[in-house]
Amino acid sequence: MNVEMNEEIKVKPTGFLVFKRIADVVLTILASPFIIILVAIFAVAVKVDSKGPAFYTQMRIGKGQKEFKIYKLRSMRIDAESDTGAVWAEKDDPRVTKVGRFIRKVRIDELPQFLNVLIGDMSIIGPRPERADLTWQFEKEIPGFINRLSIRPGITGWAQVNGGYDISPAEKLAYDTVYINNMSLKQDMVIVGKTIGVIFTGDGAR
Repeated sequence: MNVEMNEEIKVKPTGFLVFKRIADVVLTILASPFIIILVAIFAVAVKVDSKGPAFYTQMRIGKGQKEFKIYKLRSMRIDAESDTGAVWAEKDDPRVTKVGRFIRKVRIDELPQFLNVLIGDMSIIGPRPERADLTWQFEKEIPGFINRLSIRPGITGWAQVNGGYDISPAEKLAYDTVYINNMSLKQDMVIVGKTIGVIFTGDGAR
């Protein structure tokens, strides 16, 4: 799919979104034993590797500009933003711990977000949610950035498999717009396949 930086967002009919929600819940329940085991193992690794809790929560902006609490395995030092406040993560970010670098590379830090999927805040596939301050900052710099919030945010998405952490907010909006305008079961299967590839190669990790 071609990416146009000025493409407008057109949300799919409700029927597909209902199907997508049902699929999210069913797949999450089926995968939950495997997810729980992996999260438990790496939660211990995070605790052993650095001071602080194994899990990290943060308020993010979701569908319809509604705030929700996102769950992650902690990958950064607990004082990561004490001096800087909210900042865009960088490649080889020095705030990331040793275990954190690995779990970010293979995206294991995102696994607790399957709980967000069950709650209904997120989908397995969709635009990645940002925190409120960054969302409004990007909206000022890139008018239309909040249009990504027309559907549930996702654990993985078209922007993530085509650039990961290394793309700009404008590029992220362009990729997310293409995804929203072309949502389909086939497209989601493509993203799942690409996500598996990203996990094994570590492309786009910081």
